[in-house]
Amino acid sequence: MNKTSTISKTHPTRQLTLIHLFLLIVANMIGSGIFTTSGFIMQDVQNPFTMLLCWFIGGLLALTGGLCYAELGAMFPVAGGDYVFLRESFGKRIAFLSGWISLWVGFSAPIAAVAIAFGNYVNGVLPTEIKNHQIPTVLAVSIIIIFTWVHVRGLLFGVRIQNVITFIKILLILSLIGFGLIWGNGSFQHFNAPLNYSGVFSANFATSLIFVSFAYSGWNACVYLGSEIKKPGRNIPSSIIIATLSVIFIYILINVVYIYAVNPKEMYDVEEIGSLAASNLFGKKIGSFFGILIAFCLLSAVSSMIMIGPRVYYAMAKDQLFFEVFRGINQTRQIPSYAIILQASISLALVLTSTFYAILMYVGFVLAVFSSLTVLGMMFLRSRHPDRPRPYKTWGYPLTPLLFIIGNLWIVIFSINNNLTAFMWSLVTIATGWLIYGYFAGRFKKRR
Repeated sequence: MNKTSTISKTHPTRQLTLIHLFLLIVANMIGSGIFTTSGFIMQDVQNPFTMLLCWFIGGLLALTGGLCYAELGAMFPVAGGDYVFLRESFGKRIAFLSGWISLWVGFSAPIAAVAIAFGNYVNGVLPTEIKNHQIPTVLAVSIIIIFTWVHVRGLLFGVRIQNVITFIKILLILSLIGFGLIWGNGSFQHFNAPLNYSGVFSANFATSLIFVSFAYSGWNACVYLGSEIKKPGRNIPSSIIIATLSVIFIYILINVVYIYAVNPKEMYDVEEIGSLAASNLFGKKIGSFFGILIAFCLLSAVSSMIMIGPRVYYAMAKDQLFFEVFRGINQTRQIPSYAIILQASISLALVLTSTFYAILMYVGFVLAVFSSLTVLGMMFLRSRHPDRPRPYKTWGYPLTPLLFIIGNLWIVIFSINNNLTAFMWSLVTIATGWLIYGYFAGRFKKRR
């Protein structure tokens, strides 16, 4: 066997720069959420200004979380993200649960959701005689397989392809915003409705924040690649803050375009809202063209998650809390090949068994809980290890982490009654991980 192509237990090398990280975070954040969820949100809040406020509050929560994760990522610049942070703050059992959640909810399920959205967008712009309910599934399966192959080829190979797609995505979104507001056939009369303050404290608003949180998820993308980042103490915080602020600005503007283009009542429960807005602004033909481009934009989100997630399972296996095969690093390509393939397999299974809306609600609950737990762990580390080197310290501490935790708990508590099924599946996932940890912990003790 050629030694240069074997899988070994070597460590990844530091190859990623600030621009790589910025594009990675933007690619991960600007995915299916911004192009698919505004119709669901408008149906819940039924007010254009309330919807914009929802996106603004969701952006603030993402920013507060990003500031906290920036401190943790600079402290622990290794592969694994939340898994490593929770291991250092609360121990291996909670860390394993986080890794287990990442495997199913943090990455595999969102990959499936974005892939399904991609298939729906493409199918939506096809001629009526060609449309078929099986096309979205076939396309979703295909892009997961293609991008899994891309990232098995090597880190920089995958990063270069992703950077090109992300750059095109940013240009497309800015074009939709600029051309739509200047030359588009919309109406500012769609904003003629007073802000409904009472609706902000309703269960429907909290449910809408789950959709918004899904759209903003990915602000912490770079912390999972800590072992592969140059100058992590500087580049991790800088990339998180700059990218998150940029995406908040883009999201607010693009939702203004949606409302300008589409009467709020016509937005209710529309999944392909980006394509509908483009059709209203520029006509059906150009709208269909934009629909294809939006579908193309979703590819970078799929790509980024396929690249990021396996670093968590690699870290778990490295701690002997997961199957040892997923600890393997390809010597030539410097990537955890088997972990990438595992994640792709789960994503494919979810594509074949779930709908976009069901995956969205399932993801929202669990990620809100575990990201809050990670930020709470940062506060615990501040108290327990105050003298530990921190290349970056969270701005506004302790108010910043408290706002993030309280905001996420509010979302979860208010949304349980509206989405009991998703909540129960979340509990099942967590309970299963709790039991499986006992198996791996027992194996670890026997080895010792």
